[in-house]
Amino acid sequence: MKLVPLGDRVVLKQLVAEETTKSGIVLPGQNKEKPQQAEVVAVGPGGMVDGKEVKMEVKKGDHVIFSKYSGTEVKLEEDEYIVVRQSDIVAIVKD
Repeated sequence: MKLVPLGDRVVLKQLVAEETTKSGIVLPGQNKEKPQQAEVVAVGPGGMVDGKEVKMEVKKGDHVIFSKYSGTEVKLEEDEYIVVRQSDIVAIVKD
């Protein structure tokens, strides 16, 4: 099975927060809040949404930052995804 978003929806897979620093220091478990950074897994077609033309700015494979309390969490088989509107994505992370 796979998720196919409709309209201006985007399917995200949250990135795993690192538990050790680059120098090898293990961070304590108290800071376990989920990161707001994710990878785009699928993108809807855009088009007319709520009477307005929506052009999709993100594409599959982009790393993005999304609003903290946005989206719908979905569990499909063993993987967890978040389905958000493109307007809930606040930035694309570039290398």
